[in-house]
Amino acid sequence: MITRMHVAVNCSDLNKSLDFYKSFFGAEPTKVKENYAKFELDSPSLHFSLNVRPFEEKGVLNHLGFQVNNTEDVLKMGERLRESGLLLIDEMDTTCCYAVQDKVWVYDPDGNAWEIFFTKEDSEFESAGDARDLSLCCAPPKPIQLGFSKK
Repeated sequence: MITRMHVAVNCSDLNKSLDFYKSFFGAEPTKVKENYAKFELDSPSLHFSLNVRPFEEKGVLNHLGFQVNNTEDVLKMGERLRESGLLLIDEMDTTCCYAVQDKVWVYDPDGNAWEIFFTKEDSEFESAGDARDLSLCCAPPKPIQLGFSKK
């Protein structure tokens, strides 16, 4: 039986990443070492770790996210993140991945994109834009050069 999802990401600066993820999760890490940190969250049920390792700027990771129960939860989480000083990108009533969604995006210090989203309904279309332009679908908007966004 699965009890908790595990996600491990590489980071270049543990202290910057810890500042970001403490604000993002609204929680303190359960373990911090010189080159490693771990968060064990109950809601959502997630074991999340940071590993200080070299990595390519454009690695295989597209984005990460959490699905919530309704648009109000998207807005509430977005407000909490803004109050924590994290810069958000809002995408309300957008079509991507064959669904109509409300979502917000935020970037960690190494450029990893996180979305908080609610799926409102299915869609016949993959994205709201040109069907051949896959960059519009299930891909985060480019980060803005403020807050925790990657330079």
